[in-house]
Amino acid sequence: MLDQRVGADLQRQRIVKRMRWVVYGLGGLVLAAVLLSLLLVLPWRWLPPPTSSFMLQYWVSESTAPNHQWIRYEEIAPIMALAVIAGEDQRFPTHKGFDLHEIRQAISDYRAGRPLRGASTISQQVAKNLYLWPGRSMPRKILEAWFTLLIEATWPKQRILEVYLNIAQFSRHHFGVEAASQYYFNKPARELTAKEAALLAAVLPAPVYYRIDQPSEQVRFRQGWILRQMNQLGGPAYLRNL
Repeated sequence: MLDQRVGADLQRQRIVKRMRWVVYGLGGLVLAAVLLSLLLVLPWRWLPPPTSSFMLQYWVSESTAPNHQWIRYEEIAPIMALAVIAGEDQRFPTHKGFDLHEIRQAISDYRAGRPLRGASTISQQVAKNLYLWPGRSMPRKILEAWFTLLIEATWPKQRILEVYLNIAQFSRHHFGVEAASQYYFNKPARELTAKEAALLAAVLPAPVYYRIDQPSEQVRFRQGWILRQMNQLGGPAYLRNL
């Protein structure tokens, strides 16, 4: 009987020891994942990313480098920064990476029978474009949420907007507002007008299909809507909230 008790105690000790090692191992993996994620995110708070995941995917599929040129936030017309906020994410200055109001509204619209629409913020789009791939799979959504949280925690809002304007895809071949501005308007991004900025912002939801040089009626309608939203936000003064 004593031997059985001793054996049972030893068995429990071995199980506890194994469980402890499992917990330590999982903790180590989580810590390693967090540190690796920070190494992927933190440098771009100060340094311009040399490329993005979407640009690399373009390079592979087209066998040529995309048209892209990095410029500083100060070299971008304020009206352009306002246009993308008006068109893509009007609560950008105040949310923490996720627009819960838009998410709830999208779910409500879907339940009412309308098509499911995206509710991605500018921060989420930076995470997706910089690190991930197109699609709506659960693993990609989880990674997008994780990188969004890290970006919001470590970058100021103006830096998030600066990176977004430099890596966003504006056409099949052009990434970043400077490349798009030079190609379609023959001028640097700092000289863009409100109408030009609104047109560039209007194609962002589907830059491969929408045309800047031959805008469809849908693109023109969206351009006009963005211009009205820019005025309602109060013009470039709205950017002081960043």
